[in-house]
Formats: sequence, structure tokens, C-alpha cells
Amino acid sequence: MSTLRLVPGTPDAVLSALTAVLDGSGTPFAPLPADPAAAERVRQAVAPDEPLESDDCAVILTTSGSSGEPKGVMLSRSALLASATATHHRLGGPGQWLLPMQPYFVGGLQVLTRSVLAGFAPVVSADHPGFAEAVAALTGPRKYSAMVPTQLARYLDTELDALLSFDAIVIGGASMPADLKARARAAGVTAVPAYGMTETGSGCVYAGEPLAGTSLRLEDERILISGPTLFSGYRLRPQLTAEVFHDRWFRTQDRGRFVDGRLQVIGRLDDVVISGGVNITLTAVQARLLEHPGVSDAVVLGVPDPEWGSRVVAFVVGRPGGGEPGRNEPGRDELRDFVAEVLPRTWAPRDVVRLAALPMLASGKVDRQGLLEGVAR
Repeated sequence: MSTLRLVPGTPDAVLSALTAVLDGSGTPFAPLPADPAAAERVRQAVAPDEPLESDDCAVILTTSGSSGEPKGVMLSRSALLASATATHHRLGGPGQWLLPMQPYFVGGLQVLTRSVLAGFAPVVSADHPGFAEAVAALTGPRKYSAMVPTQLARYLDTELDALLSFDAIVIGGASMPADLKARARAAGVTAVPAYGMTETGSGCVYAGEPLAGTSLRLEDERILISGPTLFSGYRLRPQLTAEVFHDRWFRTQDRGRFVDGRLQVIGRLDDVVISGGVNITLTAVQARLLEHPGVSDAVVLGVPDPEWGSRVVAFVVGRPGGGEPGRNEPGRDELRDFVAEVLPRTWAPRDVVRLAALPMLASGKVDRQGLLEGVAR
């Protein structure tokens, strides 16, 4: 069986190791973040001293750990190439890619895979004084990038001319809010929302439609995915792998529905909590809070509670003024009443925690686990 090597999680080091495994001359690898604590979590998840379960493994990445323990996800050469090929096909053909994110997450790794497949050297944002300078360095016939919603929102405010030079920008790592979609569309920016995860080799559904070769179905709202981009299994966790694979279908933890033939992701299975005997859909509460003029960002979680089983806690980033001159940020009671205008009163958050900004992981996802630990303390 093959052995695994660890490589620095820098763009140059990952690109070199990736190029070698894609052309068959290299050995499987796992990229390490620069942060020592994060690197240690990766080592524990990928177990480099243990033989690989299968030779059908090119790269092992770890899940972000936004809501639990990171897992080593084994991706094959064929899965990486299938994802890159299908992405180029959907976007209109191969091109040159800008890398504005870390390559030890699947979104960044696949920017490099697409670059190798297309034959154009990627441009790394960090190698340039600013975003506009990095974009100006792109010389390929088609220009692409991939980023998380937070990056797109920031660049819409500060770097619109640079964004307009892209043929397409794939938006992943987190759901793309409706207002951000509207802003990008109004500005003329081609932003393509992608749904996927490390286990699916990055985004496998673009703008609600699966990439070539990918199939979707629902079981009681649970999203199931089949296709050539799927991972080979979880590193040294055969029981967990068996739990999520059924007849070559990957059972995600996400809930969805089809609207006019397109997949709409409506939350995670664990977004429904029971509080005082009442089932509460956390994503619905979160969506309602985001409609308040005094809220610029929010996430809603179920926190273990000895009396209620779970209590609903809203972590809210306020918008000073709430859109009205002289108005203070909304208080807990106002937000509870606002939720109760359209949702059951029992769904209103029992607690509201105000934050200057939501804590984010390097992958662009909200650090839900960190928020839960902060409340527990």
C-alpha cells in the first residue's frame, strides 16, 4: 500500500505535490496549515505513519471542523480531475485561475487542479500587493476565480472593476445570501453559487444544477449525491465511511428541495433542534433575523440546556442605526418580537449574543463550534 507524505500548505508546495500525483509520478500527500495547532489537528486526522487503506488516494484533506471533529477525507486522482473537468465544461472552457484562498482546503486545492488541467499557471493573490494587482496578472484566454461569500461582498465594495474582468467567479465555502446574489447581478459580476464539500471534491452543484456526471436525489429532504467526484472514504474510519455511503450514494447532512428543477439547500439536518418539546428550524430563525434592518449578519444555534433540552441562541452582528438615523441597535425583546411576527413565538431566540463580527474559519465558514464553546464557558 502507498504511504502518505506531509507537505507545507503553501500554494507552491501544494501545486508541486498535486502536479506530481496528477501525472502519476508523485505519492499521496496531505497539506499542512502554517498554524501549529491546525497542523497538529491535520496530523491527527490523516495519521501519516499509518499505511493508506487503498492505492486509490491522491490527496487527504481535512474537513474544516466548523461543527465537530475534523476528519481526513481521501480524494482520488480521478475524482479531482472529474471535478475540474466538469467545472470547466460548465463555465465555458479552460482558463487561468486566481487563487485568493488557502490551498489546504478543497476549494483552493481545486483551483490548483483546474490550473494544472488547463495548462495555465495560477495567479496567487498573496503574491501581489492587492487584489486588483493580482487580477491584472491574469493573461489567460478566460479568467476565473473561486472565493467565499465574505470575500465577494468585500470586493464588490472595493474592487468592482477587478471583479468585472472575470468570466466567472465560483462562490463556495458557505451559502450565498440572496442579497449578495442580487448585488453581484446588479453590478454585472458573474458569480456562480456552488454547493459541495470536501467529500464531493469541492462544488458539484452550480446554481442549483449538478455538474456533468453528478446525480442528486432527496430522502425526506436529506440530500444524496452520486458521481465521479466523490471521495474514497474517511481516513482510518471504515465504519463512518459505511454509514454515509449506500449503493454508491453519499448521504450528506444537508437538507434540500427542488424548485423548478434546481436544488435549493435549506439547511443541515442538525439545524432542527427540540426546545421544550418544540421542533425549531434554526435556519428559518436565522433567515428572519437577517431581514431586520438593524442586523447585518447572524447565526442561530441550539445550545444544550438542562431545562429546555436545547435553547435557541442568536449570535448577531448589528448594523448601527438600523438603517434609520438616530436608531440604536435592536434589543433582545425587539428581535424576539420580530421573529414572532412570521414564525411561532416558541421559535424566537431565548438569548441574543452581540458580536462585532462572526468568527470565521480559514475555510470561510462560521466557527460554530467556537461559538458553542464560548457560550458553554
